Amino acid sequence: MDVDWFESERRYLLGVAYRMLGTMAEAEDAVQDTFLRIRDTDPAGIAFRRAYLTRIVTRICLDVLKSAHRTRVDYVGPWLPEPLHDISDFTGASSASELADDFSMGLLYALERLTPLERASFLLHDVFDIGFADIAATLDRSEDSCRQLASRARAHVRSSRPRFKVAPDDERRYLEAFVTASQKGDVAALEAMLAQDVKLYSDGGGKISAAINILEGPRRVGAFMAGIYQKFRNHTTARLRYDRVNGAMSLLTTHADGYTDVMSLEIQDGQIQAIWFQRNPDKLTRVN
Repeated sequence: MDVDWFESERRYLLGVAYRMLGTMAEAEDAVQDTFLRIRDTDPAGIAFRRAYLTRIVTRICLDVLKSAHRTRVDYVGPWLPEPLHDISDFTGASSASELADDFSMGLLYALERLTPLERASFLLHDVFDIGFADIAATLDRSEDSCRQLASRARAHVRSSRPRFKVAPDDERRYLEAFVTASQKGDVAALEAMLAQDVKLYSDGGGKISAAINILEGPRRVGAFMAGIYQKFRNHTTARLRYDRVNGAMSLLTTHADGYTDVMSLEIQDGQIQAIWFQRNPDKLTRVN
């Protein structure tokens, strides 16, 4: 049984499935299910192998999203995607900058607000450059319907994403300044860095302490961050380091028990627009 043709596309398929599902565990399962469906298929009879595999993995992901809807509705607190360290060998973007944007927490969270069909139409067309004829065949919808799905998704994603990306050096500078002000408990300095409509998303999954509701506004977010680092001052064994996660400069905090959580920022017009705080241990196994 020749499976080399499938293995050569595995990382690409993981990139599709992760963007569709938001967790690598689910993505790996979807790709493995794809393999099980095609393992006895003769590749000689497949003219466009990547398109063929993309169609199968997308349909599997749609089934997963439909079955996962109730689980995510009942989830304790905000549901955030699983953070990833290494996105360098995922394909679908033409440059490192585009790749980082494709995997950003902001985009992945925006995708969570879409219907499964909107999500698939947008990703397949806008990220993977697949034509609407092929998308229509994958989703079992008309081409016009798929165009409308992608258009609605695109409008939603654009409305919730920064208009201008921050340079990598500036990204690190903003993050360090934000962490320093938090460590000092300087709420005034924190509020000055935060946009008026800033939101903080903290995912503990009901398994570890986290804000159950999305926090909004400079006052609430600033006070929350100062409070977190007050606890850190009382537990000096916590270690802080900076690294790229999902393409963005992030703060990784390792606690005394070896557990590491991740915080990332989204910056627009010189102010922090969103804070992503992933604390759910089930989604941090690859970071830890």
